[in-house]
Amino acid sequence: MTAEQPISRTAKIIGVLESLVLIEVDENTSLMKNELGYICVGNERLKAEVLRVRRRTADMQVFEDTRGVKVGDTVELTGEMLSAVLGPGLLGQVFDGLLNPLHTLADKYGFFLPRGVTMPPLDPEKKWHFEPGVAVGARVSPGGVIGTVPEGQFKHKIMVPFNEPEPVEITWIRGGNLQIEDVIARYKTSKGTELEMTMSQRWAVRKPMPESLIRRHYAERLYPTEPITTATRIIDTFFPIAQGGTGCIPGPFGAGKTVLQSLIARFSTVDIVVIVACGERAGEVVETLTEYPETTDPRTGGTLMDRTIIICNTSSMPVAAREASIYTGITLGEYFRQMGYHVLLIADSTSRWAQAMRETSGRMEEIPGEEAFPAYLDSSVKNVYERAGVLRCPDGSTGSLTMIGTVSPAGGNFEEPVTQATLGTVKTFLGLSADRAYRRFYPAIDPLISWSRYLDQLAAWFTKNIDVNWVRDVKSMQELLVQGDVIYQMMQVTGEEGITEEDFIIWQKSLLLDMVYLQQDAFDAIDACMSRERQLESFGLLKSLIDTGYHFKDKDEARSFFTELTSHYRNWNYSAPGSTEFDRYRKEIVDLASQYGYIASSAT
Repeated sequence: MTAEQPISRTAKIIGVLESLVLIEVDENTSLMKNELGYICVGNERLKAEVLRVRRRTADMQVFEDTRGVKVGDTVELTGEMLSAVLGPGLLGQVFDGLLNPLHTLADKYGFFLPRGVTMPPLDPEKKWHFEPGVAVGARVSPGGVIGTVPEGQFKHKIMVPFNEPEPVEITWIRGGNLQIEDVIARYKTSKGTELEMTMSQRWAVRKPMPESLIRRHYAERLYPTEPITTATRIIDTFFPIAQGGTGCIPGPFGAGKTVLQSLIARFSTVDIVVIVACGERAGEVVETLTEYPETTDPRTGGTLMDRTIIICNTSSMPVAAREASIYTGITLGEYFRQMGYHVLLIADSTSRWAQAMRETSGRMEEIPGEEAFPAYLDSSVKNVYERAGVLRCPDGSTGSLTMIGTVSPAGGNFEEPVTQATLGTVKTFLGLSADRAYRRFYPAIDPLISWSRYLDQLAAWFTKNIDVNWVRDVKSMQELLVQGDVIYQMMQVTGEEGITEEDFIIWQKSLLLDMVYLQQDAFDAIDACMSRERQLESFGLLKSLIDTGYHFKDKDEARSFFTELTSHYRNWNYSAPGSTEFDRYRKEIVDLASQYGYIASSAT
């Protein structure tokens, strides 16, 4: 990373509107959109970003409280865009939306942070062991690896700056225990200029990291070909999310978004998790901050925080920083993807991010769109989710960035603009239902409104790795749920007496599927995490039970049978594979089903 350019360009404030200031420069000073600047208020320097340029004037959003800012104050322009510092030491950290380390700030200033204070995101005093991977004279492409640094369970790759236009020649390199800003290598560019490299580099957060690499064919964007395994049955089976894909979780307050995203982060088959707490209530964020360091990581045996980064901008923090936090989190995810790792980014919530854009747009007096959101809301949402994907990196490794955004529509209204813009972008929609949450059906994903385009797109993977008839069988189960709901709605009007025994049994089968497979206990060590193999076994047994033709004397006998079957099946879900209870409950399920009908031999 090179040092920041010296401040030599200034502007004057000519207007202040809450977190927005209007600045003016002289005729010899140019302005750049998204340029970073500092407003000088006494001894404080408040970070701000240029949003809109109009000849010699510009609108800047301030990432701090603007009390005391007045007309005539000086603004120092940096000539740089809002950037993230990337390098060893990011994992396990909690940052704000501008990548200030919150724990370090709290240790120095206490829990009430003073205005205008910034700290380097990477500890400048800590030493890392750099192991060179190339020799002097080697030609390395932009984004290519020159060596590695061990960081916990990962090898942190040190890469040639991504914005270099051509391959560079290494002219000097050294290894050893070095600080983050120590020079580790020198290289000569295609123009003959010799530059120094440290273990860190900067990247503008609003610019997609692999864009120039893909354009120059040093990297390649790949089509997602396999799903991630979340260990949540309803997602993995009915509404899968591709590795490198996109999904959203909209739902009203109290529908269980926080618990669901915690389960996905904990058990998903990804290497690194980035959580962006964007505008959510401080209480929910504190719960995440306290739980993750104490939660055992099922993949490594360490703590979940060891492979997690949290970007924290709660509803009590400045609105402008909330808007930037999404881009900061995505940039960190892209950085680890460039190393060939599989990254999961969870943004909670994109509604609060969009509301921050709405507030800023209103202060800029832009023409509003629906519900006063900016007219460019749809394109902004698309630009964010499009940064997810699978990438073949310059060193030949393959990494992915999977993005899941939670949406908090007011009153659970899925017709509002943010939800609709998100639905037009993502490929998996996990709609949470207040009604299911009220009935304690968790996770409260409504199977009748949720969908996933990946079920068909990844059919080849399911056929090869699970079962040749997997997609067909899953769709038949989805159809059963639809039939069961139609019958249930009819019963609400006519009662059980108004439907046939055949329809009553279909409804009972759909209820069985819902109770024992769609619902899952997040607080049970066994049921909360179900592997793909266990899911396949459970789905196969359940389908055999549902496909069985049963014979009952009346509806009461049918109800008693399915109630008892549900009880045995849920006990089986709580039993560890290979245990005595596991085998016993499975046998009880099959024996009970055999009393009233013929169950397929494959299930026995």
